Amino acid sequence: MYLMKDITRDGNPVLRKRAAKVEFPLSEEDQTLAKKMMEYLEVSQDPDLCKKYGLRAGVGLAAPQVGQSKQMAAVLVPPTEENGKPEFKDVIINPVIVSESVQYGALTEGEGCLSVDKDIPGYVPRHDRITLRYQDVNGETHTVRLKHYPAIVCQHEIDHLHGVLFYDHINKQHPFDAPEDTVMIS
Repeated sequence: MYLMKDITRDGNPVLRKRAAKVEFPLSEEDQTLAKKMMEYLEVSQDPDLCKKYGLRAGVGLAAPQVGQSKQMAAVLVPPTEENGKPEFKDVIINPVIVSESVQYGALTEGEGCLSVDKDIPGYVPRHDRITLRYQDVNGETHTVRLKHYPAIVCQHEIDHLHGVLFYDHINKQHPFDAPEDTVMIS
């Protein structure tokens, strides 16, 4: 299982590289990478285990964040409704955003990142709705429509695969400015 010591920190060049496409069938190494990234998210979202292992809670973890320049990210957006089913849970491999809304969305509290140790205040405008195409660990292609928080999380992780960090999107002069009609998500 990955621990905080395994998370690549801001300043490491791997976080600014464009990640390589992943080949199928997945190698044993890539299968292990996918499993360990999702395991980190599952454990980090359990308050007791998170504390026990000294983790920072996460909803996404991209391969470059554990030193692997590969187009792969684990995403686990916890449930909001009573059914207890995650809003989105999968390891997205070779993800592509095939369409996006004109309207933006942003988190009212801004974004954070396991690779960035300091708090960087400001809105991170992203597309509020996206259509995402990706392969899962079995090589099957999925096309899903996401909106609001799950869409923001996936865009954050896909940015990691392109060498972009969340704070690159913050308006440097006016960090709390957002495009008109931005959906503010709390």
